[in-house]
Amino acid sequence: MAAYDLEEQEQLAEIKAWWKQNGNLVTGIVVAASVGILAWQGWNWYQNKQATQASSVYGVLQRAVIEKDTQKTKSAAGELVEKFGGSAYAPLGALTAAKALHDAGDLKSAKAQLTWAAENGTNEIRDVARLRLAAVLFDEKAYDEALKVLSANHSSGFDGRFSDLRGDILAAQGKKSEAAEAYKAVLAKLADSTKNAKDQNSMQARELNAPYREMVQQKLDSLGEVK
Repeated sequence: MAAYDLEEQEQLAEIKAWWKQNGNLVTGIVVAASVGILAWQGWNWYQNKQATQASSVYGVLQRAVIEKDTQKTKSAAGELVEKFGGSAYAPLGALTAAKALHDAGDLKSAKAQLTWAAENGTNEIRDVARLRLAAVLFDEKAYDEALKVLSANHSSGFDGRFSDLRGDILAAQGKKSEAAEAYKAVLAKLADSTKNAKDQNSMQARELNAPYREMVQQKLDSLGEVK
């Protein structure tokens, strides 16, 4: 028994010595890990809170649009951008507000919203914002500005729409040859999408694309003979 006690004492002595040498390091690691966990939990809580608040403001924006309250629409859209610019609701709200403001005749505010969404949105929202902004500039006959917006990188799924609008702008500028090339690019894109469709969906794809293809073809034909 005495021998066992002595062995225990030796082990305790070794543990005390090890702890004296490494205790601060171990404590630091434990504290750092605890702080990290708390920070992560706090960040998740903050993100969820931000998303909930952004959703609420977006709801206000939607109601303002339905009620055609221009001032409240601009206010809600501004709040989304200023306070919740990093949320998914901000670029979506900018698109929603832009359409309502455009319909209300406030083109300056509509362009501001579209510009923000085009610069801060992601994927489809960003590309839709660029298309709409370019369309507004086209209506204002700001052709060079519109073409600059369309020259930005975009998802391949929007190639046809970008080329179509580019063709419209070039045609308005009297650049028939360049416009024709843009329209031909749209037709080629439509042909590829139909060709690459799976068998069971190919007929549906042709039916959906037919009216749009016909419209683009009419635009191309209206240019007449192009050298």
